[in-house]
Amino acid sequence: MGRGRQKAKNTKVARELKYYSPATDYNALEAELGHKNPEDGPDYEDKWADLYADEDEEPVTGDERTVELDEE
Repeated sequence: MGRGRQKAKNTKVARELKYYSPATDYNALEAELGHKNPEDGPDYEDKWADLYADEDEEPVTGDERTVELDEE
């Protein structure tokens, strides 16, 4: 017993959180979601991407590279 007071307190806190609406900084939101210039380049560039094959390509094994030489 004695759970009624705790449950009422939890319900009150949950209701406050549910209906709480903080002030929104629309300028910061616009800057975060704003359109970026495509000439700036990608946001993230994977420096390890060339070491691993894509899913639709054959797996890369070791350093077995083929080199085509011009025969004269």
